[in-house]
Amino acid sequence: MTTLFVSDLHLDPARPAITDLFLAFLRGEARQAEALYILGDLFEAWIGDDTPSPAADAVATELHALADSGVPVYFMAGNRDFLVGEDYARRAGFRILPDPTVIDLYGRPTLLMHGDLLCTDDVAYQQFRAQTRDPAFIAQFLSQPLAARVAFAQQARAASQARQSELKEGDRAQFETVTDVAPAEVEATFARYGLDRMIHGHTHRPAIHSVQVGDLSCTRVVLGDWYEQGSVLRVDADGMALESLAAG
Repeated sequence: MTTLFVSDLHLDPARPAITDLFLAFLRGEARQAEALYILGDLFEAWIGDDTPSPAADAVATELHALADSGVPVYFMAGNRDFLVGEDYARRAGFRILPDPTVIDLYGRPTLLMHGDLLCTDDVAYQQFRAQTRDPAFIAQFLSQPLAARVAFAQQARAASQARQSELKEGDRAQFETVTDVAPAEVEATFARYGLDRMIHGHTHRPAIHSVQVGDLSCTRVVLGDWYEQGSVLRVDADGMALESLAAG
């Protein structure tokens, strides 16, 4: 049996082919899995479980069907969809995991994260993250009318895109540093949990890294995004493989 991991699908009505690819994945390969873990940014944006979205409805239907077939589905919020709540979780048949979470993966403790907590060089983002994850902020935001939430999300997205453009136009090395994980934070996280493997997404830099933390040889797996193709990590008792899925 194989356990599957995906993240950063950023499902959006503007890219229907990727939504179709994910739905096909759920109807196909995922049906043979031992479990499916979605490590954040399933959606490009999420402003509340009451948001009308035919694509989100279709995804919920297929995820629930997968869970009903006997494959447990787990979801960890990302920076784009941290407002996914228990109502959508019930509709989709998945369990919401805290970030981070440690699981037993074929006898090997493994740390799961979305990945943004590792990007500590991006100080402005970490401050924004702390503000928007505050329960009081979330309650106040979700109490607003849908139109107000849409406007806020559009403004936040425009500000994020402008900042990304500004960073790209400046020092390219600085851009790569700020938008990637901080090595010191990675090492500190391994040391804090006392384990030797973590799996995360967020940075859109798919790779399997070897990290030496003291006497411990660690493995950090970075999941890929689904902007132009799919990306899936397959793990079984014999090892792991990080591979792309071609969009039709």
